[in-house]
Amino acid sequence: MRFNWNWDYMKASKYFYGFSIALAIVGMICVSIFGLNYGVDFRSGSNVDVNLTKQVSQAQIQSLLDSQGIGEDVDYTPGNERFGIRFSEVLTDQQVNQLKTAFNSKLDQGASFEVNTVDTEMAKELERNAIYAVLIACVAIAIFVSIRFEWRFAIAAIVSLLHDAILVIAIFAIFRLEIDLTFITAILTIVGFSINDTIVIFDRIRENLRFAKKKSKADLAAIVNQSIAQTMTRSLATVFTVFIASVCLLIFGGASIRMFSLSMVIGLLFGAYSSIFIAAPLWLGLKSKQKPPAAKAAKPVNP
Repeated sequence: MRFNWNWDYMKASKYFYGFSIALAIVGMICVSIFGLNYGVDFRSGSNVDVNLTKQVSQAQIQSLLDSQGIGEDVDYTPGNERFGIRFSEVLTDQQVNQLKTAFNSKLDQGASFEVNTVDTEMAKELERNAIYAVLIACVAIAIFVSIRFEWRFAIAAIVSLLHDAILVIAIFAIFRLEIDLTFITAILTIVGFSINDTIVIFDRIRENLRFAKKKSKADLAAIVNQSIAQTMTRSLATVFTVFIASVCLLIFGGASIRMFSLSMVIGLLFGAYSSIFIAAPLWLGLKSKQKPPAAKAAKPVNP
């Protein structure tokens, strides 16, 4: 049975605008007070991933680190047969070898280690490049949409993309979730899926505009609602497919991609409604303020 998607989406958009603005404000407050919980990729330090051959508790590892004198500021990320230990300071080769020897002799003889170290300059460069990547992606999308459609579509699309990114960052700031390079990868992936849904809706709006005779605000709102209803099945099918894959990665994936999977799950939820309730209503508001073209004066007929 085919579901009837006909609904006044433009009227309901004000509630989604309110929710998004409120969540963004709460996120900004958390960022200003607590800052973001950067991973080792964006701040100097060392990250030690330990592959285990038997169960080892966090208390045992903390006790081992305390005995070695390198456990002052350590974050733990437990996983199935894998344990991540993040140090806020850069470990020297001597400290790394000391940790490996102590771990193998006291906790797990068959454990293997992977050590990643980021110094201060590299952390700043990674943070700067991540910001550049997101900005360049948004600018490139704005140029493409402006050429393919018009500038009003481009503004609406960019606001929608920034909306998705800001709300994901807000969730991570509120719940103090770790932000690393996989998080940036997830943001760029979310931007790609979100602009895909937005372009599909915009293309249908442009197509329906060609056959519309009246162009008042009420007529434009009806066209937008009709366009969204016509593309709803396709949009939800696309998002739902990727959402299920992301949830499976979150549940069954390893600790190293957990933040990526979680970012995708959250971002897909926000992106699912941003194209409908953020981008389309914003375009409608911009388009309704467009002045109608002036009528050309009739040329006098020569006797």
